[in-house]
Amino acid sequence: MEITVCRAADVVLLDRYIGSPGVASSHARRFGCQEAGEGTYLVAWAEGRPVGHAEVRWGGCDAPEVRAARPGCPEINGLAVWPEELRSRGTGSALIRAAEELARERGRPVIGLGVDEANTRAAALYARLGYRPLIPYVNCWSYEDADGVTHEQADPCTFLVKDLAPDPEAQLEPGHEARC
Repeated sequence: MEITVCRAADVVLLDRYIGSPGVASSHARRFGCQEAGEGTYLVAWAEGRPVGHAEVRWGGCDAPEVRAARPGCPEINGLAVWPEELRSRGTGSALIRAAEELARERGRPVIGLGVDEANTRAAALYARLGYRPLIPYVNCWSYEDADGVTHEQADPCTFLVKDLAPDPEAQLEPGHEARC
């Protein structure tokens, strides 16, 4: 498996292999945000096809209560692995680690993500990876179906955060060893 930053040509493949709700491509929207400098859209690849994605939103979560609780915290958004039989094989963890590394490279001390209260499987993964609850919020989003009808969604979620302490071994000067 390989994790890359999304390219324009990848959007068509993402739409083909990992569809998004509605007629407008969420992949194209996320790529557009990347092109505008608002985020970085990561794609996981296996055997030449996309099998997962995650967007790092550098401006943070849209929910005002999350922004107030942790200003400046970038958000991992839209994390998905598809098809379902590829889940629990490390793809989601690899996408999260790649997002964390991007945040470290930008000097961000923390990163966060939202988890739907009903998604206990994802919550368990995030806890194993060191994410801790910050604040409950309602994730509001919408999509337009093929008939042009807009569907509004409101999902109760918890925003989780992880401190991104630098890797202590990466901080060592040449000739020095890490001590326990």
